[in-house]
Amino acid sequence: MPTGHVGALDGVRALAAVAVLVYHVAIESAAGLRDDFFSSLLARGDVAVPVFFALSGLLLYRPYARAALLGGRPPATRGYLIKRALRILPAYWLVVVVAMALWSRPHLGDVTTWLRLLLLAQTYEIDPWWYGLGPRGLGQMWSLCVEAAFYVLLPLVAAVLAAYARRAGPGLDARARRLLAGLAVLAASSFAWALLTYYPVYRPYLNAWLPRAWVFFAVGMALAVVSEWAREESDPDGPARRFVRAVGASAGSFLLVAALAYAVAASPLTGARFAGVDGVWADLSELVLYAIVAAGLVTPAALSPAGGSPYGRFLGSRVMRFLGRVSYGLFLWQFVALYLWYDFTEQQPWSGNFAGNLVAVGALTLLLATLTHRYVEEPARRLATSARKRKAKQPEHQTEHQETPTETAPL
Repeated sequence: MPTGHVGALDGVRALAAVAVLVYHVAIESAAGLRDDFFSSLLARGDVAVPVFFALSGLLLYRPYARAALLGGRPPATRGYLIKRALRILPAYWLVVVVAMALWSRPHLGDVTTWLRLLLLAQTYEIDPWWYGLGPRGLGQMWSLCVEAAFYVLLPLVAAVLAAYARRAGPGLDARARRLLAGLAVLAASSFAWALLTYYPVYRPYLNAWLPRAWVFFAVGMALAVVSEWAREESDPDGPARRFVRAVGASAGSFLLVAALAYAVAASPLTGARFAGVDGVWADLSELVLYAIVAAGLVTPAALSPAGGSPYGRFLGSRVMRFLGRVSYGLFLWQFVALYLWYDFTEQQPWSGNFAGNLVAVGALTLLLATLTHRYVEEPARRLATSARKRKAKQPEHQTEHQETPTETAPL
């Protein structure tokens, strides 16, 4: 049973980050807007965002799940929030400054805009001055706003779930089942939110808020419960351990299900491509299918040893783990790199050359991501680690897991 740092999850994060990059280049070059099957597959690359959300749910909820199952103390909220802030904000702020200086100079003196952007609150501005999801170069950051909202609310949600689980008594199995039942309700709230988005009138901005994404976070949170349940289960034939063994023996089946769900999501069932969600049934279908894809990709990586399957070995390879480590930068810089490349080459949007643009934009994004990881993310991580060591005598820190950096993974 994998515990602590799971290298294969770095590989999943890398897959998601690369998929988002390919998706954005495909849309900008119009390769994802043509009326053929390959284009439809490219146009659904945004499914990588739910994968990021599932990873966050798994890694960040795991210590809370363990505390709820065993009756221990959860992580200290203050330390947890400081660690999350140091993880995502320094590199994000750097990209915001660069993008605003390059393409939004008339608004550099707008204090309100700076506050919204720096505090990841831009998606809550219903009538912004920018077009789309954010200022030029920052459009993908809507998913980071969702991540930030999840970070803030996770201690509260975890406390409610733990209180519900404790009512089942001290039994491990009973508490685990209660946690999973609570997470099922949390996942269902996404579908209720989708209905609210359309009735009584359609409010598209609600699609970029956290409630719509709970189903994806719940996928990862459920995996966190199962992993900790299996870790503590004394009966080798107990339900959690049987499930983990089944996952280890069926990684290919999970990937096949994910591939089929992705193919269906690329069909007209989920609505017009890259034109927003165009109907309530298309929206509900997308939620279901994207959740299946996220579960299919993350589950065998989270519950199987890295060397237990070809998929796990691929994810745990040196290249994939490196891409996973710099994946946050890949996510942050891709639009800046894309627009810099288009400005340098004087290309117009939707003018083709998908392959050439992907190579150039991918290389520039990787360079910026690697530099940011080394000179911004790593120093911030060391700062967070030193702060945690100063409080190492506090019991709650002894139960924290070693999570790897989150994307977002947006994402």
